[in-house]
Amino acid sequence: MVNLDHDGYLEDFESWTETIACSLADQEGVSQECPLSNDRMDILKFIRDYYKKFEAFPIVRAVCKNVGQSKDCQYQQFPDPIVAWKIAGLPKPTNEVLAKIKHSEVHP
Repeated sequence: MVNLDHDGYLEDFESWTETIACSLADQEGVSQECPLSNDRMDILKFIRDYYKKFEAFPIVRAVCKNVGQSKDCQYQQFPDPIVAWKIAGLPKPTNEVLAKIKHSEVHP
């Protein structure tokens, strides 16, 4: 059983698995296929590793460079970065983080 908060974020970061990612992706309307593609899973794993190391959300532009994909890979695979973080099992971003993301989407 997957425990989510009232906004659909995984309650326990450490309980995340690729199977849970598939379930969350399905709930978010991103993918109904399991397993997720290697490109998508690479993005999710990078986001998780970054969060574990820095206790922060990665800069969207840095994700693709670090996973060796095209510079707009995150937008191709996960048009909404918040949805990607949710599927990666990260906690809900603060309002400050959300504001920065919305600003970067308008001003890339």
